[in-house]
Amino acid sequence: MTSPDSGVPRLVIAAPSSGSGKTTVATGLMAALAGRGLAVSPHKVGPDYIDPGYHALATGRVGRNLDAYLCGPELVGPLFLHGARGCDLAVVEGVMGLYDGAAGEGELASTAQVAKLLRAPVVLVVDASSQSRSVAALVHGFVSWDPEVRIGGVILNKVASDRHEVLLREAVDSVGVPVLGVLRRAAPVDVPSRHLGLVPVAEQRGPAVDAVDAMAAQVADGCDLEALVGLARAAGPLPGGSAPWTPGPVPTHHPSRSVEKSPPRVAVAGGAAFTFSYAEHTELLAAAGAEVVTFDPLRDEELPEGTQGLVIGGGFPEVYAAELSANEGLRKSVAELALSGAPVAAECAGLLYLCRDLDGLPMCGVLDASARMSERLTLGYRDAVAVSDSALAGAGTRLRGHEFHRTVVEPGAGAAPAWGMRAPERRVEGFVERGVHASYLHTHWAAEPGVARRFVERCRTS
Repeated sequence: MTSPDSGVPRLVIAAPSSGSGKTTVATGLMAALAGRGLAVSPHKVGPDYIDPGYHALATGRVGRNLDAYLCGPELVGPLFLHGARGCDLAVVEGVMGLYDGAAGEGELASTAQVAKLLRAPVVLVVDASSQSRSVAALVHGFVSWDPEVRIGGVILNKVASDRHEVLLREAVDSVGVPVLGVLRRAAPVDVPSRHLGLVPVAEQRGPAVDAVDAMAAQVADGCDLEALVGLARAAGPLPGGSAPWTPGPVPTHHPSRSVEKSPPRVAVAGGAAFTFSYAEHTELLAAAGAEVVTFDPLRDEELPEGTQGLVIGGGFPEVYAAELSANEGLRKSVAELALSGAPVAAECAGLLYLCRDLDGLPMCGVLDASARMSERLTLGYRDAVAVSDSALAGAGTRLRGHEFHRTVVEPGAGAAPAWGMRAPERRVEGFVERGVHASYLHTHWAAEPGVARRFVERCRTS
């Protein structure tokens, strides 16, 4: 294994555009290398929750996000090292096209920016269908656009035949970039998907395992794994003497000290309906002194005994609305906790679950609001400021977040809104009532660790 101080071997898997095959290559490479006995650290550029689930399945380790917009560029290296601690190699899957970032923000949050922050070589996955010599111009453009981005190789995807491969290799050789793999045009891997992309691993464990196995086989058959590992090992140390991020020391409970209280119990929603969560959130809660307990709203008929705080993240409650509604015991348990004034943090799917109803089906009724599916996709980064004091943040606290949903909540904000959006448009959104903070906005608490500490302290005192 390689210690963080000496530089974790690492690769960034990128592409000229979405749909080129980088998820297949990145996930397949992770699984293929893990299958050869390497401890592989999986990472994803951007706010995506679903791909990291497949990465975790491929490697047996928690998939982690690297988002320079949500967390700031200064945390990319430390968060990377936190996830990669004790690993032999790290694979980072990019987002969109290599140079695409937050709208109107230049390179911010792009795969290129993350590659530069990590000083990681980039492997460009190119959809080679319907072209031959022109691929040279495409690769040359991506290589020369930003000299600080080191493109260490190309993987050609959707190659039609042996003759097609020869023409493509000749073209790429003229640019001076090695071809590290060739994947033939074939039926796509059968990865479960629906309206917001891939189906999370927690919902389709068997099909997801089959999909990851198929990706691993494609990559192992078509790519030069030794050359890819060699490229990763040439990455060298991270810039500026980066140290791993830490959520803080986990408080130690000493039973012999009678004056000490037990750690507050924080229940975190999980299971198939609530799969959107950053691993750092539970780590921060534990470091702030909480006992974190996971429960499944589809199966558990009441909250864990002794729950003093509740966190309900994102996911797909609209898919499981009938089952969530039928679990009357848990809905009542959640409502009673919220009405007691206990801290409750709900994001996106959690917001819908706390509403009066979702597509006409009764939900928890904590909020006097109604939710429904919509044809319109709401997607993008947001620059937000806390409007009201809450269990998560004091008024005026500024955080960046991300919205991703095809639902509408009416009204969109309560008498005490959660957030005021500063960009891309000015509006208020969400609800702060009693101890409840509910909003569509997904946030990454590593950017503001005080959020977790404040929440746990409110659990102690509520």
